Amino acid sequence: MKLKMIFLRTLVCLLLFSLIYSPLPLVKAASTWNLVWSDEFNGSVGSAPDPGKWKYDIGGGGWGNNELQYYTDNRNNSYLDGNGNLVIKAIKENFGGNSYTSARLLTKGLFTQAYGKFEARIKLPFGKGIWPAFWMLGDNMDSAGWPNSGEIDIMEHLGQDSTTSYGTVHGPGYSGAGGVGRSYTLPNGQLFKDGFHVFSIEWEPAQIRWYVDGNHYFTFNKSQLGPGQEWVFDHPFFMIMNVAVGGYWPGYPDDSTTFPQTMTVDYVRVYKKGSTPIQPGAVYKLINANSGKALDIYAGGTEDGTNVQIYTDNNTPAQKWQVFSNADGSYRLTNPHSGKSLDVASAGTTDGTNVQIWSSNESAAQKWNIVDNGDGSFKLINTGSGKALDVSSAGTDDGTNVQIWSDNGTDAQKWRMIKL
Repeated sequence: MKLKMIFLRTLVCLLLFSLIYSPLPLVKAASTWNLVWSDEFNGSVGSAPDPGKWKYDIGGGGWGNNELQYYTDNRNNSYLDGNGNLVIKAIKENFGGNSYTSARLLTKGLFTQAYGKFEARIKLPFGKGIWPAFWMLGDNMDSAGWPNSGEIDIMEHLGQDSTTSYGTVHGPGYSGAGGVGRSYTLPNGQLFKDGFHVFSIEWEPAQIRWYVDGNHYFTFNKSQLGPGQEWVFDHPFFMIMNVAVGGYWPGYPDDSTTFPQTMTVDYVRVYKKGSTPIQPGAVYKLINANSGKALDIYAGGTEDGTNVQIYTDNNTPAQKWQVFSNADGSYRLTNPHSGKSLDVASAGTTDGTNVQIWSSNESAAQKWNIVDNGDGSFKLINTGSGKALDVSSAGTDDGTNVQIWSDNGTDAQKWRMIKL
């Protein structure tokens, strides 16, 4: 019996040693975008865009929208300016039975990609009836047709309103005037015609997000589709840039519209999502996969007990979280502005317990295991309760409360960690 007890104690000690000293798996954070394709439009003045990257749509006929321009591949309508920019120019002239010429460049047959970040830095034209766009179509357009191939409008602009741009998505059951989208208005009276702005999307298997100058203004989720609507954003797309003149949506030029009008493009860049090890001491923002909103401190508060919520991603100090590693392999997330840590109220363990900020105290209420979901998102499991960081009722509105809840694999418990 004595030998048996010694054996059991030895076995327990070996198991404990293994648990304590075995290396913990490296946690990855989907925090980087890796550049995979770009055009910086460097070249001599008057030269053509890179033919290895861009083709042209050529012709008139309205393009399905009763537009007035004839698209050409002439250098009058598209050229490099010698300063690192592409110029697409709409000119008032009779050509091919149309009253205007312009250009429509596309990467069809040269470059396509499913998922990733697509962005361009552009200075927009202006005037009634001027309709510039940076957009995408599915690479199965020729076989599936529109809208079954899908369309993602990264940027559309109506020249008569130089304060506003639009992001829209079109697919079966939600196309044309029924497309799903939202507008973005520049702050402080700025005008898109007066300077360059960055238009981008971040496209994932079940979600697309739109940004202007890094400001997130619209999210489209696969889960929001209704009966008769189909998600068709699961295959490669190609990019298009053009300036249309007239059309059902923008209306038509009048005496106030001046010509020529130019869209000037500084660059177009495409990225794929990458991952890097979590870096202790680095600062991250946490974006909820369901809502596209950021983990945020209510009103930017700094007092113990200030509530934690989700809010539109705005890059304020209230949405920044510095990650520190604990000796047990867990992590503490501390807001640099307040110096307070992400904390479970009263060290609670029941579903629905509130999450707040509190002075760092190394308690289990402030320790979180970061678990890779394998889809570019992560769940944060509180070590004291075993519950996941969760958005109340899977809400998507600004100010929706954050709590702990039993780990259930829903998008309300999935967070993208983006290193700042």
